Amino acid sequence: MKLLLSGRALTAGAVAVATLVTGGSAAGAAPATAPATAPATAAAHPAAGATAAAAPDIPIANVKAHLSQLQSIATANGGNRAHGRAGYQASLNYVKAKLDAAGFTTRVQQFTASGRTGYNLIADWPGGDANQVVMAGSHLDSVTSGPGINDNGSGSSAVLETALAVARSDYRPTKHLRFAWWGAEELGLVGSRYYVNSLGSAERAKISGYLNFDMIGSPNPGYFVYDDDPAIEKTFKDYYAGLGIPTEIETEGDGRSDHAPFKNAGVPVGGLFSGADYRKTSAQAAKWGGTVGQPFDRCYHSSCDTTANINDTALDRNSDAIAYAVWGLSQ
Repeated sequence: MKLLLSGRALTAGAVAVATLVTGGSAAGAAPATAPATAPATAAAHPAAGATAAAAPDIPIANVKAHLSQLQSIATANGGNRAHGRAGYQASLNYVKAKLDAAGFTTRVQQFTASGRTGYNLIADWPGGDANQVVMAGSHLDSVTSGPGINDNGSGSSAVLETALAVARSDYRPTKHLRFAWWGAEELGLVGSRYYVNSLGSAERAKISGYLNFDMIGSPNPGYFVYDDDPAIEKTFKDYYAGLGIPTEIETEGDGRSDHAPFKNAGVPVGGLFSGADYRKTSAQAAKWGGTVGQPFDRCYHSSCDTTANINDTALDRNSDAIAYAVWGLSQ
């Protein structure tokens, strides 16, 4: 998640584009988890007469394995995975290789920001109605001061594992599925804004929903849901209600992550967040546990944002919630 505007200057530099397309193959299957049925929203309902497919459980061990890889990449590349640095390129190559092998059609979108080349990674799952696109995305870059494992290896890894679960189950939704990993978010949402601006109005209108996941494994976590689109918001709230976990509306990151360019372009958006440098109140600790008066993530934008800076329970719940929403909203 990017800093507030007062804490960081926004992007400098022109933007240019290049694309690369590749593909691969798929295999495997995954078990279901409760709550297993599609959420009761109009956007989530399958076609009349169809049987709703249950969302799979997203294995937390797999998500953490991706986080370990991102940590190793940062460690080998100056301690970060920031825009224009070798660590970011290696992170993108890691994610892309997994998706190519699973049968996604991937595209790398190139841009320039602050005098350095940046990249977005877009992955399309074959099939589904191309006029109704459900997208899930996260920013892949870190700040220069740390490896960015919660911010935002957590979202990036959970979205990746959800995409791989789509391939393992050979999921065939009614709508078209697209996943994205954004570059240069920390410089002011540069990659996601470039992607949205690169679409014509007709292409933007085909996106029925964009789901954003930025920091979902905070060590002193909260359970925050974006309140932008009512149907998407209800989908996530239904999931957590099924677990008996109360949620709050997300306000700390409003406009500070990659959903903002989509929202500004009229695309319905939603997402999850587990908190950054705001401090947990006593009321929040009573609901969720954790430490009163401490930040949700004390290592936000710091060198200590490592694999030790992750709450496994929050990461697990939020990863499963991503799959629940992707399955429910695409049927």
